[in-house]
Amino acid sequence: MTSPTTTPLGAALDRLLDGLPPRQAAAAVERLIASYRGRTVAATPILRDRADAVAYAAYRMPATHEAIAAALDQLAARLPDWAPASHLDLGGGTGAAVWAAADAWPGDRETVVVDWSEPALALGRELAADAAFRVEWRRERLAPGVRLPTADLVTVSYLLGELPEAARDGVVDAAATAAGAAVLVIEPGTPDGYLRVRAARDRLLAAGLRVAAPCPHDAACPIEPGADWCHFAARVGRSALHRRVKGGVLPYEDEKFSYVAATSLPVAAPARARVVRRPQLRKGQVLLDLCDPEPAAGLRRETVTRRQGADYRTARDTPWGGVWPAT
Repeated sequence: MTSPTTTPLGAALDRLLDGLPPRQAAAAVERLIASYRGRTVAATPILRDRADAVAYAAYRMPATHEAIAAALDQLAARLPDWAPASHLDLGGGTGAAVWAAADAWPGDRETVVVDWSEPALALGRELAADAAFRVEWRRERLAPGVRLPTADLVTVSYLLGELPEAARDGVVDAAATAAGAAVLVIEPGTPDGYLRVRAARDRLLAAGLRVAAPCPHDAACPIEPGADWCHFAARVGRSALHRRVKGGVLPYEDEKFSYVAATSLPVAAPARARVVRRPQLRKGQVLLDLCDPEPAAGLRRETVTRRQGADYRTARDTPWGGVWPAT
């Protein structure tokens, strides 16, 4: 976990939020929470003015950035010799995925962010004004049949839950068509978010892509819908304003997310089992819940004991969402 004030995005957010009255931000945040938790898709953008966009930046942007960064790190690990020369972010709004991609693959690239909310795009442009990357911020409503520019990397970041159900498949198909090399779809780590990612995974596979992460295989997901869901967590450092806005006292929070990264490139690294639950530490044991690279094995639990020496020490340090064996 990094402190939000020590990252380039954190510094940009600090400059933006300096002097913002916490009470004003908290009121806007409460309205945003109600909008995001509602099950009815909004007929207008959720971020309707600058106050909403600033509140979103204080309330959600650090968490979505860390989640997207964690997912992109897994994609980069599976494609170690590849770096995108161009990036298209769908639903990116204030630009969390752009900052995360810049962390994963430093250097200049062509980047386009497409979003429905003009206030979000304006704020994203403002945050990135002094950044080392160049971005085109494009306002457009994402719907089936939308014409997208091609890019090596396409990210669909926290978007599908804001779309009508009938529109989601078309947007995922358009993302697969636009992607020159890789697609990342990421949603909140809730049962509904997982189901949206699972449906997107099926469509990316049908489009001829292969799964790079988190799944260690391209077969059907072994999780029974309704009984469980696949998700991971990224730890996020909270700024002082962030703590006041969210009413929290801890200096961190855990952002839970579901994702799938798919690619048309050869994946050089051999598939390994993925740790799909937080490892459980017992006296002299580590319990790892794994999604196996052999689809027939499905989900399984592996117990690593102190007698296994180096494997035991490695298992103790293996994170939720990591791969096993770790080396």
